[in-house]
Amino acid sequence: MSRSTASSPRDAGFTLIEVLVALSVVAIALAAIGSLIGASVRGTRALDFKVTAAATARAIETGLPERDALKPGSLSGETAGQRWRIDVRPMAGPMVDPGLPTRWVPQTVVIRLQSPTGSILEISTVRLRRREGG
Repeated sequence: MSRSTASSPRDAGFTLIEVLVALSVVAIALAAIGSLIGASVRGTRALDFKVTAAATARAIETGLPERDALKPGSLSGETAGQRWRIDVRPMAGPMVDPGLPTRWVPQTVVIRLQSPTGSILEISTVRLRRREGG
């Protein structure tokens, strides 16, 4: 009793439709993985810029002149491949009364960094300076 185990040529392999379906599933999976990697790379670059910019801004801020020597105006330069600009202005607003007799004058200090790629980081702060003749 022997039975023939030879199969017909139709049952020997995959059909063209099965191969196309398998290839499309693989292509969709690879496209999804590629987009995840791209998003991860963009996020890493953005984070790298922010960390570098924050360190540069901190270095620039600690290098500012003493509060009595910090006059209104602009300073600019380049550090670590990043262009920076500092604007110092007298603070204006409803909280500041210019007629109020005080020894201190609030100043707005704005530090603006621009990376070579064009990304910008801007930090605003307030610094007190002694009033002239006070």
